[in-house]
Amino acid sequence: MALPVEEWRLCAARRWAALEPALRERLEVASLHDMVHLGCDLLRPEVEVAVLLRLCRRARTGKEPEAARFYREEGNRLFGRRQYGAAVRLYSQVALWSPQAASHEVPGSPDVSICFANRSAALFHLGHFEVCLEDIARAESHGYPDRLLPKVLLRKVECLLCLGRLQDAADTLSVVENKIGVDGNVTSPTHQTVLKKLHQLKDKIREGESCPEPAQEACADIQRKSEIWEENASISGASSSLSLKFDRERGRHLVASQDILPGQSLLKEEAFVSVLCPGENFHLQDSSETAWDTQVTNADLYCHCCLRQLLASVPCCGCSYAKYCSQNCADMAWEQYHRTECSLGALLLTLGVFCHVALRTVLLAGFAEVSRLVEWSHDGVKDLHNPEARFRILGEAPDTTAGTRGIPGCDGDGQYHSSYQAVFNLLPHAEKHSPEHKFLCLLSVVAICKQLQEAGLEAAVLNQKSSEKGSKPNMCEETLGELSARMKTLAGAMLRHVLQLQCNAQAITVMQELGSGDGAVVKKKPVRLATAFFPVLSLLNHSCCPNISVSFSGTAVTVRASQSIPSGQEIFHCYGPHHCRMRVAERQQLLSQYFFECRCQACLDELESDVKSVMSTRNSFCCPSCHAPMQGEDVLCCSEEACAISVSRESLSRRLGDLQQQVNMALELLRDRKADQAIRMLLKCQMDARSFLSPEHLLMGEMEDHLAQVYATLGKWQEAARHLERSIKIVEMHHGPSSVEIGHELFKLAQVLFNGFAVSEALSTIQRAEEILSVHCGPQSTQIQELQEMKTCLSDLPRSILQR
Repeated sequence: MALPVEEWRLCAARRWAALEPALRERLEVASLHDMVHLGCDLLRPEVEVAVLLRLCRRARTGKEPEAARFYREEGNRLFGRRQYGAAVRLYSQVALWSPQAASHEVPGSPDVSICFANRSAALFHLGHFEVCLEDIARAESHGYPDRLLPKVLLRKVECLLCLGRLQDAADTLSVVENKIGVDGNVTSPTHQTVLKKLHQLKDKIREGESCPEPAQEACADIQRKSEIWEENASISGASSSLSLKFDRERGRHLVASQDILPGQSLLKEEAFVSVLCPGENFHLQDSSETAWDTQVTNADLYCHCCLRQLLASVPCCGCSYAKYCSQNCADMAWEQYHRTECSLGALLLTLGVFCHVALRTVLLAGFAEVSRLVEWSHDGVKDLHNPEARFRILGEAPDTTAGTRGIPGCDGDGQYHSSYQAVFNLLPHAEKHSPEHKFLCLLSVVAICKQLQEAGLEAAVLNQKSSEKGSKPNMCEETLGELSARMKTLAGAMLRHVLQLQCNAQAITVMQELGSGDGAVVKKKPVRLATAFFPVLSLLNHSCCPNISVSFSGTAVTVRASQSIPSGQEIFHCYGPHHCRMRVAERQQLLSQYFFECRCQACLDELESDVKSVMSTRNSFCCPSCHAPMQGEDVLCCSEEACAISVSRESLSRRLGDLQQQVNMALELLRDRKADQAIRMLLKCQMDARSFLSPEHLLMGEMEDHLAQVYATLGKWQEAARHLERSIKIVEMHHGPSSVEIGHELFKLAQVLFNGFAVSEALSTIQRAEEILSVHCGPQSTQIQELQEMKTCLSDLPRSILQR
C-alpha cells in the first residue's frame, strides 16, 4: 500500500475542504518549504490526531503474549502433522510476538527458548542443519530449561554429524554425558530414550560416520559464466558503454556510447533505500476482531533489511513487525534506521509505504546532508511553478564542452553517484500534483515528524545521540507541539521524497512460487516485494517498447540489454505495461501518473494506424455464431457482413469475468489436491471460452498453462507438455519469441520434458530457454542454474539413451 489508508485520505480531504479559502490558495502556490511552515499546525488533536490514534490501534505492531500463545499452539499442531515448513513459520511468529524475545543482549525466558528449540526440530527435519544449529544456540542463550537440554544437544550432535564436523560432534556429546551424569532420575522413560540416542550417536562418531546431506542443501557443481564488466568512470554502477546526457525535452537520460549486444549488463545498482511492502492484508483490523491467523504475507517471507528470503527469522526486540534473516541484518537495520522507526510501526503502516520510504531516506542520509541540500534548494529557487527558474536549478546543460558538470545530481567533478544528492535531485513535480494530494502528503509527514519529536526521538533523528533499544512510545494522546526548526527541515525533505516517489519509485519484484512448491513443475509469478529509490536507474526514460530487461537480487538491481542497441541510441525502461500487454489508450491512462504523455515509437505507430493493433485483436471477443472477430465499442457486431449478430460489450465482459472466476475455482481444487475435478472444470471452461473469445486470447493460453500444471501433478508428462506447447504459442504471439514471458514458459516445458524423460526434446528446450533467460535474468540466475543442472543430468546419460 503506497499511499495512506482510505480513512486517513478521507480525513485529510475533509480537512482541506474546511480550510479558509485564503489559506488554501497560499498552500496551492507555496514551495514545499513554505507548505511545511504553513501546514505544520493544521493537525487538530480532537480530529486528525484522534483519527490517527484510532487507525494506529488497528495496526497491531507491539508484543502480545496472546498472539505468541496462539502461534505456539498452531505450530505444535502442524509439527505433529509433520508439516515442518509451516511449523517453522509459526514458531517464528511466536518469537516475534513474545515480549520476552528481547535481544541477544538481554536474557529471554524459558517460553521463548522452547520456541527456538521447537523451531530447531522442524528445521532439522527439513535438512537445514546450519540454521538448526543457530536456533539451538538461541534456545540456550534464552535460558532453555536445563532438564530438557540433553535432548536439544543431541539434535546438535546430529546436525554436526550431518555437516561432517565430527570433532565438534564429539565435544558436544561429552557435554551431554556430563549433564546426564548429574541427573539423578536415570530410570525415567525420557532419560532412557536420551541414553539410547546418545549411544547410537557415540557409535557413529567412533566409526567416523556422517549423515548424507539432503538434496536441498547439496551444491551443484555448475560452472558459472562470468560477465564481462567495465564500470563507467562518471556514473556509479553503470557500464562504460553508457553516457549521461541532458536536454530540455528529455531531461537526464542515458545513451549507448558504443554498440551493445543483447544480454550485456548495463547497470548494477544497490538501492539507496528500500522498504518491504507488507501486503494489503497484513494490518488494520478492528480491535474487536482477532489479529491472529496463519496467513503468510511478504512480511513473513522476506528479510526487512536485505530482502532475502527468510527461513528462520530473527525478530526485532521492540516490535512485532520487523524480522530479519540474521542477527547481522537485525543489528545493521537497528543502527541505520530501525532504532527510530521501531516505535512508529503502527503509524508507518497506516500512512503507507511512500511515507515510510521518505522517512528511511532521510535517516540513511543523515540530518547534516539533508539540511545542506534543503538549504541549497532554498537558495537556488523560490518558485517551483516558474519553468525558467526550475530549469536554472536543474542545471540546464551549459554546453557540449562542459560534459556532465551542472547536470542535476552530479557533483562538482561531473560524477553521478548513487547518493542522497542524486535522490534529492529527482524531480518531485510539485507543481503538477493536485493540491489535495500534496496536502495529504503534508499532513502525513508532519504527523510522523511530530510523533518523532513527541516520543523523544528528535535527537536521534538529528544524529545527536542514540535512543534506548526497545523503547516503545506510542502516538501521543495529547496535543502535538510545535515542530522545531530542524524537524521542519526534515519534514520538508520528506514531503519532497513522498512526491518524488510517484514518478521515481521502483518496485522491487521477485518470482514467487505458487502453491507448496513441492511439485515436479514449479509455477511462479512476479510479485511486488518492496519500494525503493534507485538514483541511477531513475535516469532511464520510459518507452512502452523498452530495449532493456530489469532483474533484482535482494536490494540490488541489474539492467541488461534485451536487444541490440546501436551507439547513440537512448536506453529505455518501461514504467508501466508493455505495448504487447495493453492498448495505447489504456497504457496512456496508466502512465498519466508520471505527468507525461507517452510519445514512444510503439504509441505513435498505434495512434497513427487506422487499423486496431494486433494485440487488441488477439485479446478480442469473437462471434458466438461464426467465431469471426467482433467489432465496435459499447455494442459489438460481427465483422462478417453475412452475419448479423450483435452483442453488448458489457454482457461479454461479464461473461469473461464469470469465466475467470471458474478458472480460479479450478485452481483452488488443484491446491486442495483434487486434480481430477480441476481438470474437468478447466476443460469445461475451455469449451465455454471458445464460444466467445478469440483463439489467441491470453486467457486461452492461461488455461492451457493451468491444464499443464494439473497433468504434471498427476505425472502425465506428455499431456502436460502438449498443453504447455499450446500455451507457448499464444504467449509468443503476445510477447514475442525472445520475451522473458516465453523464457518462463520454456523453463516449465523443460521441467515437464525432463521429468517425462523426453531427452532430446528436453535438451533442445533447455537450450532455447537458456538463451532467452540469460539475456533477461543473467547467467547466474536461479532458473539458469536449474536448467544447467537438468542439462548436466541428461548429458551424463548413456549414449544409447540419448540417441533414442
